[in-house]
Amino acid sequence: MDSAAKDRIQPTLLPGSSCPGPEWPEQERAEQLARGAALKWASGIFYRPEQLARLGQYRSHEVQRTRFLEARIKSVVQSYLEGVQTGVWQLARALEAVQGTREALSQAHHLLQGLSQTSQTLAPLRERVVQHKQLQVLTQLLPRLQAVPAAMAHTQTLIDAQRFLEAYVSLRELEQLQEETWAPLGGLELPIFQGLGLLAEALGRAVEAAAGAAGRLAREDPALLVAAVRVAEVETERTILGQAPRDWRQRCLRALQEGLERIHFSSPPVLPEPGALAGWLEALQVALPAELATAEALVAPCCPPHYNVVQLWAHTLHSGLRRSVQQLLSGPELGAADAFALLHWALHVYMGKEMMGNLELGPEADVSQLAPLLTPENIEQLEAAFVAQVQVSVAQWLQKALDGEVAEWSKEQEPNTDPSGFYHSPMPAIVLQILAENIQVTSLISDSLHRRVHDMALSELAAFLRSFSDALIRFSRDHLRGEAPHYVPYLLAAFNHQSALSSSLSVLLPDGEASGVLAPIESALDDVQRRICRLVLEALQVELQPLFASLPSRQWLLSSELLDGVCEQTSHFCQDFWRVRKPAVQLLLAEAERTVVLQYLRALMQGRLVCRGADERTQAAERLRHDAAQLKELFLGLGLEESAHCAPVLLALRELLNLHDPTLLGLEVAGLRQKFPDVSEDHVSALLDLRGDVSREHRQAALSSLQAGPPPSPSAGRRALFSLVPTPTPSLSSCLPSGPCS
Repeated sequence: MDSAAKDRIQPTLLPGSSCPGPEWPEQERAEQLARGAALKWASGIFYRPEQLARLGQYRSHEVQRTRFLEARIKSVVQSYLEGVQTGVWQLARALEAVQGTREALSQAHHLLQGLSQTSQTLAPLRERVVQHKQLQVLTQLLPRLQAVPAAMAHTQTLIDAQRFLEAYVSLRELEQLQEETWAPLGGLELPIFQGLGLLAEALGRAVEAAAGAAGRLAREDPALLVAAVRVAEVETERTILGQAPRDWRQRCLRALQEGLERIHFSSPPVLPEPGALAGWLEALQVALPAELATAEALVAPCCPPHYNVVQLWAHTLHSGLRRSVQQLLSGPELGAADAFALLHWALHVYMGKEMMGNLELGPEADVSQLAPLLTPENIEQLEAAFVAQVQVSVAQWLQKALDGEVAEWSKEQEPNTDPSGFYHSPMPAIVLQILAENIQVTSLISDSLHRRVHDMALSELAAFLRSFSDALIRFSRDHLRGEAPHYVPYLLAAFNHQSALSSSLSVLLPDGEASGVLAPIESALDDVQRRICRLVLEALQVELQPLFASLPSRQWLLSSELLDGVCEQTSHFCQDFWRVRKPAVQLLLAEAERTVVLQYLRALMQGRLVCRGADERTQAAERLRHDAAQLKELFLGLGLEESAHCAPVLLALRELLNLHDPTLLGLEVAGLRQKFPDVSEDHVSALLDLRGDVSREHRQAALSSLQAGPPPSPSAGRRALFSLVPTPTPSLSSCLPSGPCS
């Protein structure tokens, strides 16, 4: 690059600058950027030597461009300087105007100070002028002011005479006169008007008293009620016009409400005594509709339509009643009768056609907007109290019924019978009546209370059945001590009672409820019946045990005398079974037959007899056949519809004893197991011992067939029989070397 190019890119000094450096850091930064840009531009233009030939052309172009920029800069600076000069001239003119204004204000201030001093000298004159005006007004009003005391006394007389409209006109005249004197006197109140406020308050109280007795006045003196309401309305309208603020309309409405509450719901309320709540509610049932009818027919015509008298009456009576009920519930817990009466009255009577729901009251009563008389919490409280107290009462009545029944058991005479000859007691009817009546009566209240009482009744019935079962156990102990002269007859009577309860249990079933609700009670009744049946059979077993002590024996083989005694004793024991109603009597007879057969089998299994030969085995088999027929005849004669135990089992044992070929014992034992699946090896061994001719090999084969035989068929399933029959402990001599004890 030649010297001319270098000179071109050197920074140009402004005219008048004393040094080549910039005055500000920003200027230095700008110059550095400019140099960098110039170097970049020059390096791009003069990159090749042949481009230097155009150096003069570039220099001439840049010189022209620089002169153009300098000319523009001079023009901008000149314009700026001219604007600054104009602004300085305007500021000078403004300063001159401010100084002139300050001088004018100072002169005005001095003038005002002089006027203030002059005004103070005129103050006494102004006071004299005010006094003159007040005296002038008083001079003009003096005749009327002199009549104020007499007018106030006359107004009070009118108030005392309940001439409300005249009293109000007189009061307004006095208040108007007071207003006429107040403004001219500068707000000064004359002593003569000091009692006017008390007079207005006396009239307001009189209007309130009349409104509070609206029900009575509407019947006796409706004109007085109309006058009181009219005065309240006029005074309220005057208030609306922006005059003295006395809202007598609200006072009148409040007096109407308080008068109603005072008549029917005193404060504090006089609540009914325990047990007297029903009478109190009945009185309200008559009084409240009468009040509403009075309000609609007599009070409403005496009041403006916007008073909504019928609605006001309905809501006021409802609020007072609701408050009284809440206070009643916050006190001591109500008895069952009072709780029931309040629930029924509040939920069904109060809003019914006889009272607040009466359509004859018209839509203005608007009873749909009334809050419920009882809250859900109140209903829960009353239902819980009612159920708890009824439960105590029911438990006491059931216990009393049970005590009366138990007392009968110790009497010297047999149980009472009905016209059909069956044992009978009023206890089942009493129990069901107590429970059913309490369940049915609660259906008049609500589904929730009905359900609660129903559950409570079933719970108490279950407790009663448990107590009855415990009483039966005590009765059996008395029998063992010889303190129950008619033990079995009273057990049979108890069996009838439980059957009667079971058959009549449906009366406790709510309408539309599934019968499964009664399943726990039915199960408890079945348990009690089984216990009674077991106690009866235990008594039969005690009587039969001595008779079976000699069976089997040689005497048994030769004669039916032993079984005759058993049949006679059984027949005598069961002679009262016919006093038990069907189907329970069939259950008792079937269980009695089963008890006799079990005693018979126990005797056979004791090993007291071993047949000596084929003749005795034939005699034993024949005796079993005869005994089966005799027992079957016995129970059929007693009324058993079908013999279920005696003939099949005894005849099956007969076949086992009557078998002549011992090698076939296995088949016979397998057949016995098919018929009676609960027969065990011990039972078979005892029967084989009774035969007296079974070798060890035949015994082993017979016992093996008991295990190896086909399983019993499902149709042959029977109640446990052999499993309830004990067998004697086998001796060592009866044990096979390679098998279990027989």
